[in-house]
Amino acid sequence: MKYGVVFPQIEFGNDPEAIKDYAQTAEELGYDYLLVYDHVLGAHPQREPRLTGPYTHEHPFHEPMVLLGFLAAVTRRLQLTTGIIILPQRQAVLVAKQAAEIDVLSGGRLRLGVGLGWNYVEYEALGENFKNRGSRVEEQVALMRKLWTEPLVNFHGRHHVINNAGLSPMPIQRPIPIWFGGWVEAALRRAARVADGWMPAGRKPEDAKILVELLEKYLQEAGRDRSKFGIDPWVPIAGLPRDEWRRRVEAWKALKVTHIGVDTMRAGFTTPRAHIDAIRSFREIL
Repeated sequence: MKYGVVFPQIEFGNDPEAIKDYAQTAEELGYDYLLVYDHVLGAHPQREPRLTGPYTHEHPFHEPMVLLGFLAAVTRRLQLTTGIIILPQRQAVLVAKQAAEIDVLSGGRLRLGVGLGWNYVEYEALGENFKNRGSRVEEQVALMRKLWTEPLVNFHGRHHVINNAGLSPMPIQRPIPIWFGGWVEAALRRAARVADGWMPAGRKPEDAKILVELLEKYLQEAGRDRSKFGIDPWVPIAGLPRDEWRRRVEAWKALKVTHIGVDTMRAGFTTPRAHIDAIRSFREIL
């Protein structure tokens, strides 16, 4: 079992020393990974047409690939994880290049969690098509894996063309592991076909049990070994007593997950130190 921390970036602030302290403390406490997630733009909640979602233009997000480059320099052991990066709103070749660079600078410690996202305003601003994001993401994954494992690539897909070109430096991990987020049926089918693992985020284990069962069914249909496929849920501690933290960890273990992260956001913490103290408290129950 691997244990990790979800970097509380919408509440943590921008002090690089505090960010370094958080990551190094997580590493010293014995956590296995640090996870960051992604939004490029936040939209005004009263814009027209309305955009409903958990974040607005007032929620701060550090850019994941830049942040992980910084964290690669200040940690030695933690796996650096995106959970998730919105892949179809980004250029696949550029993401492959950035990921390879992080993997090199961290000594092979990157895990790339990807997903489709819900914020069409970001897609529009980045010049990408929100409507075909599902079909594009599978091609993006196939292309990135080729770029990470072949020095020269020839690729002619529906959305991408590469003629006898390649990345240098290539990553240490060949390929870098790619995990998928999402919980609708199509996302589970897609993860079972092409991903190395699945991220159900902060759902309750009892609510996710049926999703895990569906995923296992789709893995079997795809001819894949469930024991080699990862599952990484998070335990959001906001409003939960300490006994419930432990209960959820044990419930997730019963579902044979491979990773469990702690999410300290929305728990009323107002300083970086309070978030650091919370991950210390969570570690004590493991």
